[in-house]
Amino acid sequence: MGICWSNQIKAYSPSNTGLNSKNGSRDGKYLSSSSSKLSSSSSVPQTPRSEGEILQSSNLKSFAYSELKIATRNFRPDSVVGEGGFGSVFKGWIDEHTDKAMKPGTGLVIAVKRLNQEGLQGHKEWLAEINYLGQLRHPHLVKLVGYCLEDEHRLLVYEFMPRGSMENHLFRRGTQFHPLSWSTRMKVILGAARGLAFLHSPETQVIYRDFKTSNILLDSNYNAKLSDFGLARDGPIGDKSHVSTRVMGTYGYAAPEYLATGHLTAKSDVYSFGVVLLEILSGQRAIDKNRPSGQHNLVEWAKPYLTNKRRVLHILDSRLEGQYSLNRVQKIAELTLQCLAADAKFRPTMKEVVLVLEQLQDSKDASNKLTEKERNKTATGNANSRTAYPRPSASPLFS
Repeated sequence: MGICWSNQIKAYSPSNTGLNSKNGSRDGKYLSSSSSKLSSSSSVPQTPRSEGEILQSSNLKSFAYSELKIATRNFRPDSVVGEGGFGSVFKGWIDEHTDKAMKPGTGLVIAVKRLNQEGLQGHKEWLAEINYLGQLRHPHLVKLVGYCLEDEHRLLVYEFMPRGSMENHLFRRGTQFHPLSWSTRMKVILGAARGLAFLHSPETQVIYRDFKTSNILLDSNYNAKLSDFGLARDGPIGDKSHVSTRVMGTYGYAAPEYLATGHLTAKSDVYSFGVVLLEILSGQRAIDKNRPSGQHNLVEWAKPYLTNKRRVLHILDSRLEGQYSLNRVQKIAELTLQCLAADAKFRPTMKEVVLVLEQLQDSKDASNKLTEKERNKTATGNANSRTAYPRPSASPLFS
């Protein structure tokens, strides 16, 4: 699935330039795309490209600032659908065929990210987003429609993702965010895994570097799309085992060897995937200092429970109410442990992760549902092991 490039994609920013760090709450959480048509293979230059080369070869529409003002009703406050380190995200409308601005409620719904000139994130991340999403197409990557580069204005235009981010559905409370069922969570994480596997494939060789629930967007059918490629990097080439970079990302998700050395590999993304798996199982954030002492870091607290087939039930999200089979829970726990291995060489590849998740989705073990007694015991264990505290977003990494 998706574009298979014959050469590696080259980012604008070279090693160790220090792209600005990310906020835990992302402006990408309301962006989106429906499944896009896959384009044909193409050759990508092997040398770092200039800004002009990236923009000219991006296959994206260049919007005038005046067009986006009309599409978003002059960036009115009531058009804002998200805020983040990049800036604000506005809902707008364009003609599906001509890309001309339309009246609200007509045409194709879009999400417009506008760079905050005073924000931490800047032009390099804006350009990195265009470099990757301007070339890559895949059903589980968010679709970038176009951009605006006019005077001091820097904007990105995406198709709109109606159900927002996985982060909102897991952690926020409100009438518009109902608890996701077990089957929906498994569908979402499988889609996200397929997106990462595509990025890691030999034809693409891209390290995402910022995999987390706020960057997993959901369409109306809960199909997952990876968003926000501002921190993405080309993977190592030739006989190199890693890419040396300034440490960037989000606390709670970054792999320990990357934090310690700055050595970035595809297995760094696999660790982050394991953290998200644990969040989906538990319904708790990776980092939450409002939880009781000893539970602030989800991985440190919950990892011991994953090693025992029965103890794992005590960390499960009580809102799931026994919708799962015990066999599947145990297998997901095993996969999570493998992804969170301290030594990167013991982590699976994302291709292997996808195979496991596909097998679990296809398996027919519904008869192994938890009994009423087991559900009650699990609910009691959950109630005793954690309290409903406000859950702030994970903190960004700085260096």
